[in-house]
Amino acid sequence: MYGWNGKILRVDLTNKKHTVQTYDAGFATTYIGGRGFATKILWEELPKGTDPLGPENKLVIAAGPLTGLPGPSLGKLVIAAKSPLTGGYGDGNIGTIAAVQMRRAGIDAVVIEGKAEKPVYLYVENEQGYLLSADGIWGETTFETEKRLKEAHGKDVGVLTIGPSGENMVKYATVISQEGRAGGRPGMGAVMGSKKLKAVVFKGTKDIPLADAEGYKRLVNEAYEDIKSRDYYGFWIRQGTMATIEWCNENSVLPTYNFREGVFELHRLIDGYALEAMKVKRRGCPYCNMMCGNVVLDSEGRESELDYENVAMLGSNIGLGHLGKVSVLNRMADELGIDTISLGSCIGFAMEATEKGLIKDGIEWGDYEKAKTLTQDIAYRRGELGSLLAEGVKAASQKIGGDSHRWAMHVKGLEISAYDCHMVPGMALTFATSSIGAHHKEAWVIAWEIKTDRAGYTEAKVDKVIEFQRIRGGMFESLVTCRLPWIELGFELEWYPRLLKAASGMEVSLDYMLYTLADRIYALIRAFWVREYAQNWSRQMDYPPARWFEEPITKGPYKGAVLDKTKFDTLLDMYYSKRGWDNRGIPTKTTLEKLGLTEVAQQLSQYVTLTP
Repeated sequence: MYGWNGKILRVDLTNKKHTVQTYDAGFATTYIGGRGFATKILWEELPKGTDPLGPENKLVIAAGPLTGLPGPSLGKLVIAAKSPLTGGYGDGNIGTIAAVQMRRAGIDAVVIEGKAEKPVYLYVENEQGYLLSADGIWGETTFETEKRLKEAHGKDVGVLTIGPSGENMVKYATVISQEGRAGGRPGMGAVMGSKKLKAVVFKGTKDIPLADAEGYKRLVNEAYEDIKSRDYYGFWIRQGTMATIEWCNENSVLPTYNFREGVFELHRLIDGYALEAMKVKRRGCPYCNMMCGNVVLDSEGRESELDYENVAMLGSNIGLGHLGKVSVLNRMADELGIDTISLGSCIGFAMEATEKGLIKDGIEWGDYEKAKTLTQDIAYRRGELGSLLAEGVKAASQKIGGDSHRWAMHVKGLEISAYDCHMVPGMALTFATSSIGAHHKEAWVIAWEIKTDRAGYTEAKVDKVIEFQRIRGGMFESLVTCRLPWIELGFELEWYPRLLKAASGMEVSLDYMLYTLADRIYALIRAFWVREYAQNWSRQMDYPPARWFEEPITKGPYKGAVLDKTKFDTLLDMYYSKRGWDNRGIPTKTTLEKLGLTEVAQQLSQYVTLTP
């Protein structure tokens, strides 16, 4: 094969063994890579009821056929496992030099199972895996760990590591690389911690086999020039995703005070222009010419890499209107290995619970010093409140009671990304049907929705959510590549099958990737969820939080807005029908068979009755 290396490294931490598994072109074209590979592996190899923090869970680190090749934003990996936060399928992508080095090491994926007796890290070089002692780095921050591993193995190696929150199995601990690149929101860092796996280090010297090396090089040069020629490119370089703060506030969708409001009175102090005044450098994924990581000096004089999601969730969502201080919380989260979205949601939840008297000696809105202390407490599971919030807002609300479940902002246990949906039903549907729980990355329809028919509950919105899921959650997550050139600058989707053909020689059409590959992946991930929750599964799993239906926003141009539950149910019905799922949100037997998942249908029917 060209494009793909055709090899998967399997590592058993319990028995201290590793093997190299080969796969054929049929598997490659059926699942492409990244999320496709991870979904297939986890469905087949994890029995129902697997403990996410037990040795039987498997951590999959997977690349795609374009990963690690020169080209627009092609330096990404998918990290997946059964999620300790949600109990369902979990994954995330991360842009890192580790993606390039893993592919140059001759492998396309690593599957890690078991549990080490003592803390270890995995060193991978040219198809060989070595388990080395992590005694000297266990307990260190992600920044310090990567620094030491590069001192030991060379400055060019790629490093994926966890911090203290992963070691302490905080349910939303992430994997960190390059002092600010993060991936795996649903607790992939906790899975590593449960296995006593501190880090994975990649080093490779092999060439990735290309079908048409000269043709690929010409195509990539054209693609880079295309991106730089786009009208929005110059402003993007200045602010990146941070321009979204101003846009969200103008459109009353900026999460404020635990998603109670959509506008923040201090938004100007945390927006893209505040960023520009503080910015000292940019960072990005390998081979990216539109880097999104804007680096500032925070209030403690240290570098912090910012983007929209972490600033909104650690800023307006907790009532903190000071970008320097928000940057400290963000940097602390990266050092400790905590997801910034979930952290901001948990702190905001605690602030509201304090306000409502459900938590004593808690934390007030905008309290920066206590937010710093609480971040540390969560990472180390210190004290009653830190230990409570380390479990996520769903579990925290179940424990403290009252009516807190109504304003615990999550779907399926994953905290919601930074968009308030009191009056954007299409984006609410995105969060409700995301394959890992509430996340924006698969279908960021909110900009299109606000430009078209903001308040409508229309079939067009359902079509747009599915279209974006196919592109972003299906094709991009499997190739694996970044969505930003397309969504931000209008880089055409047709570039990707052209790049894939030059790399692999295979004619894999855009239609195949969008309508067969993507739908297959979504059906398989949904089957994973249904199998895990078989006895308790219902369409209620696909509902956004009660707050958006019951508590109108009280400020801004859309004062009084709420979602209409009856109309939202209509959207959900249309979504299910278009997906070929029944009214419970379960793929029908016919749909699974049409997508080449006949064996999946047979296995799933052991746990639930499938609609024909």
